Amino acid sequence: MRWILILPFLVLIVLFALSNQQNVHLALWPAQGWTELPVAIAVLMAAAAAFILGALLVWFDVLAQRRRARRAERRVRMLEEQLEDLRARGPIPSPPPGPVSRAAPR
Repeated sequence: MRWILILPFLVLIVLFALSNQQNVHLALWPAQGWTELPVAIAVLMAAAAAFILGALLVWFDVLAQRRRARRAERRVRMLEEQLEDLRARGPIPSPPPGPVSRAAPR
């Protein structure tokens, strides 16, 4: 099943790389170095860097969600233990009925 999704993407990458073989001059200011790479390699490197950055952002968000879920699970366990303790003590006696006070109408 995974290959059904990955194979067309890989074919597109290969076709892109074969179609764009011209060299491009890459420099990074203020660095003095430069290099020449095929356009396809430069674009694929930029896409890979963007993919990795996006994956890291999603990963950090998932870590925060997992932390909140663990806290909630601990709280649920604590409340369930408290509930079991209360149930083990037996029923709470109800207070004796007292006089009902009603406010006088104005």
